[in-house]
Amino acid sequence: MDENNGNTIGWFLAGVAVGATAAILYAPQSGQDTRKYIGKTTKESREAMELSGKELMERGKELYDRGRQIADEAAELFERGKKLVQG
Repeated sequence: MDENNGNTIGWFLAGVAVGATAAILYAPQSGQDTRKYIGKTTKESREAMELSGKELMERGKELYDRGRQIADEAAELFERGKKLVQG
């Protein structure tokens, strides 16, 4: 998942939360039922955002590790080439 997808998911979830809240506020339910539903929706949205954040962190770590590996391999090749030229 690239950074753009993470932003898209985040904005989508934020839109869902705002839309659901607006729909609930105008729905013909009792105040207590509405508060319960808002609490439940908020909890579900928060959990979805946390999961999305964890996935982004894991992907970022994978990319960092791969970049580090490539940099280490490039440094090793540079040292080999330097020895060949000097030697």
